[in-house]
This record gives sequence, structure tokens and C-alpha cells, in this order.
Amino acid sequence: MSTITFDTHKFIRKLRSAGFEEKQAEAVAEAFQEAQAESLPVTRDYLDARLLELENRLVKWGIGLALGQFALIAALIKLL
Repeated sequence: MSTITFDTHKFIRKLRSAGFEEKQAEAVAEAFQEAQAESLPVTRDYLDARLLELENRLVKWGIGLALGQFALIAALIKLL
């Protein structure tokens, strides 16, 4: 899993140069950092798990359809 580095000092300096006061700049930087930490990135493991889940569902459907087809053919043969 990759991490994103965030330079809070540089961010605060940029806010200060835009006219924010020190406390405001620090609060905005802290809020931004918390929001960034709470976001859940899509990882390779997550995608692999979703793909495995999809594959399992497709196999179950395939088996169900094959059994249904077999039952239909058996019923038609019995009617002949």
C-alpha cells in the first residue's frame, strides 16, 4: 500500500502567504490532513478480493445454469 506524504509546514506557509492567520492556517492544515487520513485508497488487495468475489458468483451461476439445463434435457428425454 502506498502512502501520500503531506508537507504541513509548506501548506501552512502557503496559507499564511495567502492571508490566513497562523491559527487559521494550522486549523485548515490539520483538517486537511485528517480528511486525507480518513480516505480509503483502493488497494491491490481490495481489487483482488472484489475480483475473487465476482469470480465465485459467476461460478455459482454457471453451475446453477448447467444443472438447470441438465434437468430440462432429462425431462425432455423422459417425455420422448
